Amino acid sequence: MSELRAAEDAVAQRASSEPAKRTGFSKDLNNKVVALFVSLPQIWADDATTDAHRKALLRCLIEKVVLDRGERDIALARIVWRGGAVTDLHVKMKVNSVAKLTRGEELRARLLELALTGVPDDEIAEILTREGHHSPNCDEKVLPITVQRLRLAAGIKVKAQRNRWTHEPTLLSAVQLAARLGIPVNWIYVQIRRKRLLIDQQSTGAYLFQNSPAVVNAVRDLRNRTIHHLDLRIIQPHQEGHQHA
Repeated sequence: MSELRAAEDAVAQRASSEPAKRTGFSKDLNNKVVALFVSLPQIWADDATTDAHRKALLRCLIEKVVLDRGERDIALARIVWRGGAVTDLHVKMKVNSVAKLTRGEELRARLLELALTGVPDDEIAEILTREGHHSPNCDEKVLPITVQRLRLAAGIKVKAQRNRWTHEPTLLSAVQLAARLGIPVNWIYVQIRRKRLLIDQQSTGAYLFQNSPAVVNAVRDLRNRTIHHLDLRIIQPHQEGHQHA
C-alpha cells in the first residue's frame, strides 16, 4: 500500500500548495505516478486492498462521473479523469418492459414472425438470444416466458407447444449437449458465432449435434482448449463430418 499512500500524499500536497494554478508534474510526482500506474492492477486486485483504499485511489484518478440513465436499457456513463481526459461507457441496464429495450421493436417483430410459423417458445428464445437480443429483466438472453407473454399478447395461440427435444435420438440439441458436458449452453453459441465451431443450422434455427462419443469428446476438447477449431458440418451423408485441429 506504500505506493498508493505516496501517490495520495503527493496529490494532496500539490493541491494544497498550488490551489490557483495548474502546472506540469514535478519530476518526483511524475515518478510516483508512473510507479503507481505500473503496479495499479496488482494493487487493485490485492486482497489487502480495502474498499476504502480503492475509493481513495479512484478519487486520485477521477475528477467526476456523469451518468445519463436515459429511457431505455443502455445508460451512458462519462468518466472525466483528472487532467481532462474523458471516457464514455455504454452500460446495459435492466428495464421493466420490452418497449424500453433499445431493440425492443425489432425483438417483438422477429419473435412474432417465428411464432406465426409454429416455432416453440423455447426455441424462439434461443434463436433471439443468438441474434443478440435479451429480455428486459435479463441482459444475457431472451427468456421463454418473455416469448410466451408477447405471443399471447399478440393473440397467437399454439394448441400444443412442440417439444424442444423432438428429434432423432441420434442427435443432441445444444442444450442437451451442454448438459452432457456440464457447461453453459451460451458457450456453444459463442463458439458458433466466432466460427470456432462449425455446424449446419436447421431450418428452425436450431443446431443439432451427433449423439456420439467422438462428437461429444471433440466439443469437450474445444472447451478445454486442447483444440482451437472444430468442424461438424456434414460433408457427405454417410460421414459425421467432424474435423478438428
